[in-house]
Amino acid sequence: MRQLTSFSVIVVLAIASNALGGDPIKHRLMVAEYGKGPNRLVELDADGKLVSEYKFPSIAVIFDVLPDGHVVYAFGGDPTGVAEIDRDKKTVWRYVSKCQQVLGCERLPNGNTLIGEQGPCQAVEVDPDGKVVRTTKLTTTEKGYHLQVRNLHKLANGNILAAHEGEGAVREVDPQGAVVWEYKNVTNSGDARRLANGNTLVSCGTQKRIIEVTPKGEIVWEFGAKDAPELNLTWISSLQILKNGNYLVGNFLRGQEGKGAHAFEVTRDKRVVWKFANHDLLKSIATVRVLDDK
Repeated sequence: MRQLTSFSVIVVLAIASNALGGDPIKHRLMVAEYGKGPNRLVELDADGKLVSEYKFPSIAVIFDVLPDGHVVYAFGGDPTGVAEIDRDKKTVWRYVSKCQQVLGCERLPNGNTLIGEQGPCQAVEVDPDGKVVRTTKLTTTEKGYHLQVRNLHKLANGNILAAHEGEGAVREVDPQGAVVWEYKNVTNSGDARRLANGNTLVSCGTQKRIIEVTPKGEIVWEFGAKDAPELNLTWISSLQILKNGNYLVGNFLRGQEGKGAHAFEVTRDKRVVWKFANHDLLKSIATVRVLDDK
């Protein structure tokens, strides 16, 4: 297991500071590294020190951290599907899909797992025994399976909100697969989150911005490269809505390795109050999650 150098730790601590002064903001993190670095799951403590790592068995870019510390992740390759590992990195649950590739998943409150299948593009919900309890067709114009769908989330109304990276679109579909809402022209969108006010937060990928759009498709909030040039926004790849109302954003530094921030926390008034960059340890990350959000 690779350890951080003392210089790297100093860098992490120096940039993880509260923009208003006072005690520095610290976060425990879990990230999925993908790109020029190894494809692995990495956990860091609040001081930026490496706690553990897990090498994915095949391509994996999206994971979900469970309350008990287990991690559910989607994996491509042959076979493809979803696996759950415990704190000792032992596989405790596995579902093998019959589609071409799975890269998106989410554990639901009822214990079932929502899976984003590609080729064909559909959302499949399976129970803890691996039985398919619902299949919902997802709509996309993307023909190649690899980019058909990334993150997907089951909403409180039972509908599914999915990010279609290849097409650059976000769609909400009902349980029968009918499109009830969509927002397009968001290049390489990897995630979208429904906010409490009914609007939708969208990661706009290589457009280097995050937007909040109303049900009518109006942009009412935006944070982009011009708001914080020092971050070197390259590819907005993941979103997490923190309990304090701030947004935790993953910045996939593909082609820009070694520059800017891997992740940052931004407020509604566009203040970057925390950022993480350790280019000695990580090259580029596809998904980042704060583990200490209370």
